[in-house]
Amino acid sequence: MKLPSLNIQILLGAFFGVAIGLYFQALGSENHIAQGGLYASGLIGTLFIDLLKMILIPLVFCSITVGIANLRQHQQMHRVWLSTLIYFISTMAIAMCLALIAGNYFKPGSGLSLPMFDYAMQNFEARQLPLPEFFAQFLHGLFVNPFTALSQGNVIAVVMFALILGITLVMGGERYKNILSLLQEGLEVTMQIVGWVMYLAPLGIMALLIKLVAVQDVAMLSTLAKFVAVVFGTLLLHGAVVLPLILYFFTKKSPLWFWRGAREALVTAFATSSSSATLPVSLRCATQHLHVKPEIAGFVIPLGATINMDGTAMYEAAAALFIANLAGIELSFMQQLIVFFTAMIASMGAPGIPSAGMVTMVMVLQSVGLPAEAIAILLPVDRLLDTFRTTVNVEGDLVGSLLVQKLVQQSNTEDLENSENFKNMEISANTTG
Repeated sequence: MKLPSLNIQILLGAFFGVAIGLYFQALGSENHIAQGGLYASGLIGTLFIDLLKMILIPLVFCSITVGIANLRQHQQMHRVWLSTLIYFISTMAIAMCLALIAGNYFKPGSGLSLPMFDYAMQNFEARQLPLPEFFAQFLHGLFVNPFTALSQGNVIAVVMFALILGITLVMGGERYKNILSLLQEGLEVTMQIVGWVMYLAPLGIMALLIKLVAVQDVAMLSTLAKFVAVVFGTLLLHGAVVLPLILYFFTKKSPLWFWRGAREALVTAFATSSSSATLPVSLRCATQHLHVKPEIAGFVIPLGATINMDGTAMYEAAAALFIANLAGIELSFMQQLIVFFTAMIASMGAPGIPSAGMVTMVMVLQSVGLPAEAIAILLPVDRLLDTFRTTVNVEGDLVGSLLVQKLVQQSNTEDLENSENFKNMEISANTTG
């Protein structure tokens, strides 16, 4: 009997994970069956994430270095760089505008019980991190010993070293072809391991969703329902409307075609709540299902997994307005502009610092004088919302790889046409002469 495709297996795993999680929640936390099931699912889910993290660092290092080195023409490398950065910044800006507009219109938090807010603040100690200290810590984390970065799993430092090494290989040309060949073989080996790990994806995703659904605090969800609805609605708008429109406008690719090709990565992102852990699956989807060239995917997607955080930036902007309403503070236009830029910088810098989400959220709140301790009230729903914002983050990376590939192809076609026109003009001039 032939097994269903991996995509179908992953979707079935997600379905059964939610169903079993709801069943365990109905049994109650004191039930022995629920306790045993949650222990087993936690063990399996952690093992799956650990396997993904095991191959993360070698995959990031090899894919970015090889991706840049394969863009041998300096002009083409410049185009990929420029297109990628413009896309990342533009989509993050759109995401935060949506969050701020929705937050101002619906005003989540304005009717929330203040005693609950006070209790949350009393039981949470926020880590204070002023903006200058954040920048110093972020920059310090960029340039470290590459072997230390590899051993500690410092993704953003590995990305920086891979960028520098890739540019060096491009400039060195044939002198460093042996190093490039070794890295290419390393990338092939790593992708082979990714393929093996993906056989466990249906079971791992089912286990992760069982635990997520079973331990979710439904009472707290109902209390924060308006905030959850605003964040979920803006994430859905960005992921289901804005990004597909950008994809269709620039590449003429159907959103349905895209979602079919990207569903492995999107389901994995939802289950793991980690762009970095999903990176191996994202690269696999981009190259095998979405037909992105390996050198483009190997540059855009790992870089996006570290700095392109549409969902995270959107969440932090919405949370700032929520906490302002909760505290009875009306943020001015200039204060919201500060939130806009601080959330963008913080979300881009988050992978380089420990406890990233909590630290950067504190920084965004402190930038406009909001009580940082108030983020304690978001903790019960943060895990649930993290699944959706990570999915949007990963979707943005995959759309970006397709868009950058299309822009580079168009630029190369225009260059070829201009070159042919120039040659024809030269031939015509010589004939006339």
